[in-house]
Amino acid sequence: MCGIVGAIGERNITDVLIEGLRRLEYRGYDSAGLAVVHGGAIERERQPGKVQALADATHASGVSGQIGIAHTRWATHGAPTQDNAHPHQSGDIAVVHNGIIENYEALREQLQAEGYVFTSQTDTEVVPHLIQSELKKGGDFMAAVRRAVAQLHGAFALGIVRATEPQRLLAVRQGSPLVVGLGIGENFISSDQLALLPVTNRFIYLEEGDFIELKRDQVTIWDASGAVIARPSVELDATVHASSKGTYKHYMLKEIYEQPAAIQRTLAGRVSNGQVAIDAFGPQAAELLSKAKHVQILACGTSYHAGYVAKYWFEAIAGVSCHVEVASEFRYRTTVLPADTLLVTISQSGETADTLAALREVKSRALGSLCICNVPTSTLVRESDLAFITHAGPEIGVASTKAFTTQLVALMLLVLATGRRQGNLTAERERDIVAQLAGLPTLCDEVLAMDQAIERIAAEFGDKHHTLFLGRGAQYPVAMEGALKLKEISYIHAEAYPAGELKHGPLALVDQDMPVVAVAPKNDLIDKLKSNLQEVRARAGVLYVFADHAADVRAEPGIKVFSMPSVADEVAPILYTIPLQLLSYHVAVIKGTDVDQPRNLAKSVTVE
Repeated sequence: MCGIVGAIGERNITDVLIEGLRRLEYRGYDSAGLAVVHGGAIERERQPGKVQALADATHASGVSGQIGIAHTRWATHGAPTQDNAHPHQSGDIAVVHNGIIENYEALREQLQAEGYVFTSQTDTEVVPHLIQSELKKGGDFMAAVRRAVAQLHGAFALGIVRATEPQRLLAVRQGSPLVVGLGIGENFISSDQLALLPVTNRFIYLEEGDFIELKRDQVTIWDASGAVIARPSVELDATVHASSKGTYKHYMLKEIYEQPAAIQRTLAGRVSNGQVAIDAFGPQAAELLSKAKHVQILACGTSYHAGYVAKYWFEAIAGVSCHVEVASEFRYRTTVLPADTLLVTISQSGETADTLAALREVKSRALGSLCICNVPTSTLVRESDLAFITHAGPEIGVASTKAFTTQLVALMLLVLATGRRQGNLTAERERDIVAQLAGLPTLCDEVLAMDQAIERIAAEFGDKHHTLFLGRGAQYPVAMEGALKLKEISYIHAEAYPAGELKHGPLALVDQDMPVVAVAPKNDLIDKLKSNLQEVRARAGVLYVFADHAADVRAEPGIKVFSMPSVADEVAPILYTIPLQLLSYHVAVIKGTDVDQPRNLAKSVTVE
């Protein structure tokens, strides 16, 4: 979503700000801007569209300075226009903001009554005006910012500069991620450490309520109580966190092809001698998994689909009841947690706003909390009792691919560990499933070899407006994920149904103009699934079936079958996800959409 970069140093930091914004492009945005202090005044450039438009405008105008803030905006309040782009300004104050100011309407009316003129539709513009209003009441810049922030309700991160105080940059973290980057004679802030890797690999991860003052040679942090606090710095290996497309046309395709290696990394050091290393989940894991009588999974989007697959696994393999819910729904309803509930949260970024909020609201009522995440320095990891890092590596494409499959691998390891600690899983079955997991990278390579065949049939979706995805059992969430991928990047309306539900409504939609995609591993439900597919064919529906070669699903007019390698039913959802990713990718390329940065979407959803 929105991205913040800020810098103070002895050199012109304009290029640092622009490069930082480029590295945040993967998060999704619709406009970009920057403001620097130069000659006792604020110099500002803002442009709708891509960061390149801002870079061109900045180069043409010659904007330069040694302290500044920059922003990529994902529209929440107001259309993606130049007036609504950040930074927002009031006199000699400029502000960038991630998150949402929930009480902005009341503040706006108050400030308008004081004579302040608003030029945007955003919630953000109240912040610089409010700081100016507080400055008029007396006290210095920092005191005015503190008083203004105390009046804001919501989740936000702020970067603030003042033209008459070019020696310091102020920042606030309240519910939206923000990190400090430490340099030599220069310091930085950003909503994502990736933005700062060209200039530093030393970071301080801020906590809720932190207030920060950056100078060229000093960083001071006050915690939520107002006390000065020393937060530890962390040094990152920049080569691990760097990412480029290489020879691939899009990040998404690259990340699809990275899945065999990503799965290997997720398993590395976590299994040995046919068993899951329970301490891979943390030092308290053995005790918590032994006591857990129920599992509650909370997640959003693709991570929710991973959790939905795990629900089948927890109950069928570990013998533990499991409920999965979208975090944005769970946090806003009255909930009852069964006794001894293990709370499991899932997020690629570890900064998903609704998932974090749900964790904070319910963790005190749970036996313990465990997160599955791809970013070890994220807020979700820091605030959970236990954490399992997937090691998927940087995922730049907005449509998640390798994060999903590695989440599934991590969840299966958790299921096996829980089943063993509960005494519901035999050593023999655990060894068998661990062996199946270990064999997944090779099977993934076999599925990736189907790429050209899938590309050929993708053209048949190019003029379609709707697609139906079908699956049964644990393959139903896989169908949900396939539908999500297609709608995300090709903009074709797609939905998923359990195949057995066809006759209860969706069959009314089936005709020759709506492709039906089905996943068909060989398991106890295959014969029932075949009957469901015949229901589609009898209504002139055109079927695209990814089926185990031993499942005996036969190609015929109106039924196109893609032969999948045989795989154990327990891990089949991981493998059957990949052809659906490839199908969505190639359909999007044919339709000419922005594959890596689809319209209206963001990689890391840090607002409600």
